Amino acid sequence: MEPTVDFSTNYKAYLAELIGTFALTFIGGGSIAAGDANSLTGIALAHGLAIMTMIYALGHISGIHINPAVTVSLLVGGKIRLGNALAYIIPQLIGAILAGFALLFVYNTASPANDFLGTPRLGPNVGVLTGIIVEIILTFFLTLTVWGAAVDGRTAGPAVGLAIGMVVAMDILMGGPITGAAMNPARALGPAIASGHLDNWYVYWVGPILGGVIAGLLYPGLFLRKI
Repeated sequence: MEPTVDFSTNYKAYLAELIGTFALTFIGGGSIAAGDANSLTGIALAHGLAIMTMIYALGHISGIHINPAVTVSLLVGGKIRLGNALAYIIPQLIGAILAGFALLFVYNTASPANDFLGTPRLGPNVGVLTGIIVEIILTFFLTLTVWGAAVDGRTAGPAVGLAIGMVVAMDILMGGPITGAAMNPARALGPAIASGHLDNWYVYWVGPILGGVIAGLLYPGLFLRKI
């Protein structure tokens, strides 16, 4: 993962972001839409493995942010320019929306039976504020790991994909029953648009973006090695 490279004229990077986000949304959302066929552990592994695989497959092309919260975190931390950040986020959203409609084609309908194609939603008796705070914390762990394992690079090295995939799985094991543990505005938006289930959609923008911003300010200021 190399977020410092200028991809302003490289369509391959944008295509990689689209494909990577499609894969995450299709596999992750599909694992939820499958219902009782998957446990929470299975859902966590589906998301984590999808991210890990895409990092190893396409990380050398775009860095595989596949998440607007990651891109924003790198933006506030000075590792990507504003124009490039916007150019990354657009294909991320497109990839997620395409995956949402692909899931709609597979399941033919969107309903509570398939969790609206795997759209993240708040658990029973979970309020909006609680949901936002949980998403902030979970996304902070995710983006902190991106900074430590991929940007700084002193810890994960070749295991960067495993590190980032596993923090996603870890977060879902805890936060899945509370908020769906999206940690990713694109991953939440794609199935939501395809299913028409947009309840509390802003939770999955506000929480992850704030979590990414916090990590993007904290890690470079305190932990990033100085070259």
